[in-house]
Amino acid sequence: MAEYVLAFRQSTKDSTPEIEQAWGAWFGRIGAHIVDQGHRVGQARMVGTPSAGSDELGGYIVVRGDSLDAAVAIAEGCPGLGSGGRVEVGELVPDQQ
Repeated sequence: MAEYVLAFRQSTKDSTPEIEQAWGAWFGRIGAHIVDQGHRVGQARMVGTPSAGSDELGGYIVVRGDSLDAAVAIAEGCPGLGSGGRVEVGELVPDQQ
């Protein structure tokens, strides 16, 4: 199994108790796949030219899955998607030693 980072592209500044509850429920459902609980992100700055439609980095987690498609399926349950957020999914490349 490979590991994938799920980068949440949405501001966390306007969170409500309902939103927090939805995130907690989602984390409960995908808990068996989570490798690194990650963190919320505070201040962030884009380096380089942002692509059209890019938005604020809100946080990340690392999950384990059988394939990129499996990691995308996990990301599709993200509660932030219902309020205009996006999730960027990328495979982590193991260190070459």
